[in-house]
Amino acid sequence: MLKVIEGLPENVVAVDAQGTVTGEDYDNILIPLVENKLKHHKKIRLLYVAGPAFSGLTAEAVWDDARVGAKHWTSFDKIAVVSDVHWFINAVRFFSFIIPCPVKVFENQKLPEAKTWVSE
Repeated sequence: MLKVIEGLPENVVAVDAQGTVTGEDYDNILIPLVENKLKHHKKIRLLYVAGPAFSGLTAEAVWDDARVGAKHWTSFDKIAVVSDVHWFINAVRFFSFIIPCPVKVFENQKLPEAKTWVSE
């Protein structure tokens, strides 16, 4: 499940991944958020929190994530990922070299720093 994180600048899409994230979560929450923000901003920023309640992504969610990234390849200004889940952090770091914007990973305890970084 994805929950929207409020209280960040207008150009930031912020979500908290809890439990298993599905393609339906992307279709109903993340993709509409991204599309709406891009109607008002040339570039947006993403804060993706995969905290202690995060248990993984379905194959459909992984596909939707790749599809959103490909469709909006140059639409992101920076991406902050917050997690202590090692396999998730490793996947983010592995793919970050092909993403054309800064991607920074933060530990769960550093969520405030991630919010500041993605907002600057």
